[in-house]
Amino acid sequence: MARKFSLAYLTIPGTDPVTQIKIAKEAGYDFVSLRTIPMHLPGEPEFLPQKDPDLFNAIKAALKEYDMPLMDIELARIRPDLEIEEYKPAFEAAAKLGASDVLGSIWTRDKAWYTETAGKVADMAKEFGLKYNIEFLPWAGVRSLQEDITLIDELGRSNVYVMVDTLHAGRAGVTAAELARTPRRYFNFIHLCDGPAGPDGDPVLDNIKDDLMLYTAREARYYPGEGVMDIAGMVKAMPEIPLSIELPNLKEMEARGAAGHAARCLETAKAYFKANGIE
Repeated sequence: MARKFSLAYLTIPGTDPVTQIKIAKEAGYDFVSLRTIPMHLPGEPEFLPQKDPDLFNAIKAALKEYDMPLMDIELARIRPDLEIEEYKPAFEAAAKLGASDVLGSIWTRDKAWYTETAGKVADMAKEFGLKYNIEFLPWAGVRSLQEDITLIDELGRSNVYVMVDTLHAGRAGVTAAELARTPRRYFNFIHLCDGPAGPDGDPVLDNIKDDLMLYTAREARYYPGEGVMDIAGMVKAMPEIPLSIELPNLKEMEARGAAGHAARCLETAKAYFKANGIE
């Protein structure tokens, strides 16, 4: 079975959903992943179909026109200053557009609070038939694979999964062997990208405020195979689940344009998989 790929919003940030859907189709992606929950970042446009009926209808029409399924929406963050009730209309709209998943992350180290709150978000997602995928990041509240697994276990919900980003996993020191030991039921989809080594040549960065880690993650990720992350090992260790290419690289996007960068992401991923014997 051929691997399935989705085009994540952050790969071509600032692109409106209809254009992103068109780019995904023309580049050969199988799905699209949209940002419909605002991050409230300076200068970032907001595309909110749950508040804009015209945008909702345009997205719905584009998904149908280009025969491009919506896989997931983002980003349902858990943070003390954010109101999770704002996610409910976004989940409802996503479900009506055919989405199967929601991406989330944790931004506090208060374990009791984030566990309780994550349970509420998971239940909210389930109300609309959505799976809730919690991503671990080395500088966030849930920072490792094991912390993520512990959270999933404590939640005890059937619609909650660990989301592995190959860059963040590499930075956190997650190995293919560790992933292979993890029961497959925890995994639902993967974020795919590569990145550079740290100053000592190791992909792991111990300082959660490391400038290289944050800079790479936000605007300078590498095409698969061009960095040091053990992407092949990680992917082979997990089930044959969809891979959402999340690869922000502002220099490449400026040089190639949004469509060119998105296409290059998929081309390099498929070439890397072929070279590493990943069917």
